Amino acid sequence: MAKKKSTPRNGRPKTIKISEAKKAKLVSQNVAHLAEFAAKALIAAEKLGIKKKPLEHFWLAPAQRELLLTVPEISKPIRTKLAQDKKSFTIVEVASMATALAETSTELGSRKNIAVLLVAKHLADRLQEGITHVGEAMLREEEGPTIKADPNTVYQFKITLLGSKPPIWRRIQVKDCTLDKFHEHIQTAMGWTNSHLHQFHIAGKRYGNPQHLDDGFGDVECVNSKKIKLSQFVPSDRKKFKFRYEYDFGDGWEHDVLFEGSPKKESRQRYPLCLEGERACPPEDVGGIGGFYEYVEALADPKHERHEELLEWAGPFDPDSFDAEEATQLMRDGLPDWGE
Repeated sequence: MAKKKSTPRNGRPKTIKISEAKKAKLVSQNVAHLAEFAAKALIAAEKLGIKKKPLEHFWLAPAQRELLLTVPEISKPIRTKLAQDKKSFTIVEVASMATALAETSTELGSRKNIAVLLVAKHLADRLQEGITHVGEAMLREEEGPTIKADPNTVYQFKITLLGSKPPIWRRIQVKDCTLDKFHEHIQTAMGWTNSHLHQFHIAGKRYGNPQHLDDGFGDVECVNSKKIKLSQFVPSDRKKFKFRYEYDFGDGWEHDVLFEGSPKKESRQRYPLCLEGERACPPEDVGGIGGFYEYVEALADPKHERHEELLEWAGPFDPDSFDAEEATQLMRDGLPDWGE
């Protein structure tokens, strides 16, 4: 028969005392985490070029300053600023204080080291908040000022697949949207399936999804296409300009995207809209523009050695086939984001 657990007469659970060994282990883990965080914060600040920049909205309570002044590992210049009740500390100074606290906590009694770790945690929180704030501000500055979209503005683009002869192209009209959404409009208007990575090259900058582009492609720096709208880079005078859209880095489908202006929005017209275009989009994974024309040649010749193989692979294909109404419907239906 199982033994019942004894319950104190007052009905309260017994206090479980943590062994000294367990306390030491918990302190050690916290020390390691704080030291690692401080090191990462310095690396991030170094990359952003803000290591010696004052940490915005930084504060210390009087008791926290008093405790910091008792830590011998903190440098003399920082101790002087603490003693003078200075409120401005650089990112490297705050990281240095957090590291010093983490190091000294292992040498103190259990009650004192918990107090020290709490102050170190406060410093780590201020570092995270400050560096994140500065990083986001720099990203906004890099991407340009946010411009309120005009719901009556329409943007017209002509997209042409590079290397296609005769050209495979589409002319579309869209309302203001993120560059990421514009990628989807290009995909659906052209006839692609959003099965591969993509990126834009606009005025010397790369735009795309940083998370996806970093996955297997090294240290790729790009502006987040989910955080910038067409209205932020389309010329205010609405003059024509051209940029590049690349899809599927293996096959290397490159497109010229020509901004043609802002026509007047028609009151009863729905957007996005594919106005016109010519010729069918190549099948996915056909091997780039060279592979595509080998594919078209093989399908057109029943005697070609690869005719049956390629016909079975993708079925019948008419290179001259295109329907603007069908493309418009695909644009409005949108595509699933296979990368999410």
